[in-house]
Amino acid sequence: MESNLLATIVLLHLAISVVHGRAHTGAAIPLRLASTLFVYLVIIAAPLAGLALTRWRRAAGAWIVAASLGGALVFGLINHFVVPGPDHVGHVAAPWRPLFRVTALLLIASEAAGVAVAIWSALARTRRTA
Repeated sequence: MESNLLATIVLLHLAISVVHGRAHTGAAIPLRLASTLFVYLVIIAAPLAGLALTRWRRAAGAWIVAASLGGALVFGLINHFVVPGPDHVGHVAAPWRPLFRVTALLLIASEAAGVAVAIWSALARTRRTA
């Protein structure tokens, strides 16, 4: 059951990320190279890779999902809500601010849920094999 829930959260997170990316583009919010690499590798690719790995190595894949979504959560909290700058929800161009803000909040919710479910899944697998 936890694997289906984890898959749902990872895929929902991907969908929210795509919409949030559109808000970034529409509001002309540039990302530095390091941030762009982090977004594509840690926020987009790693949860999908971890989810795929759960088919063969459930605990290892779940830990990858937990780590990547945990990193995404910290990255999003800092960049969208703490550090002032063009990526902060309060500084986004007015026409794009509602979509940007809603997707930033949805990302936080999906990432927190993903971390929790991934850890639960990894630990449940570990307890079953112990």
